[in-house]
Amino acid sequence: MKAKFLVPLALFLLLAGFLAFGLNLNPREVPSPLIDKPAPAFSLPQLQVPDTQLSLDDMKGQVWLLNVWASWCVACRQEHPVLVDFASSHVVPIIGLNYKDQSPDALRWLDEFGNPYVTSIVDADGRVGIDFGVYGVPETFLIDKQGVIRFKQIGPVTPDALQNVILPKIRELQGAA
Repeated sequence: MKAKFLVPLALFLLLAGFLAFGLNLNPREVPSPLIDKPAPAFSLPQLQVPDTQLSLDDMKGQVWLLNVWASWCVACRQEHPVLVDFASSHVVPIIGLNYKDQSPDALRWLDEFGNPYVTSIVDADGRVGIDFGVYGVPETFLIDKQGVIRFKQIGPVTPDALQNVILPKIRELQGAA
């Protein structure tokens, strides 16, 4: 009779343990299967010059950031001043991936809030974002000179993340041959 009650109790304790473990995880630290793998190939029109394409090959030979953003993204407004300030230091080029947005809205947004991007490319249907494994905007990828993804920031880039995580990784990659 006692064993009959022990099985549900053991299952309950096991489920409670999994729940407690899950509640202690940081949702911004979702591992990306693309870390240390080549960035997906792309060729997309530039936001400001739609007749001109930018591809992954155009960025090879330099360390750079790909920042996925949209004018409709509330969290992008939170990180945008951080990116504008960082861009003024010219440490690495920042390429914007304007995700599932209307180009007039995106251009107006950059005019209003500032433009930290060397250029923004238009991912109107979101296919390149899917290739990069984007969960939602904003997301930022650090890509090395060979076109390999070395870091992924899920959610807004904060001053703390920039200073303590992203900049040290950039310096390390810039020093690598």
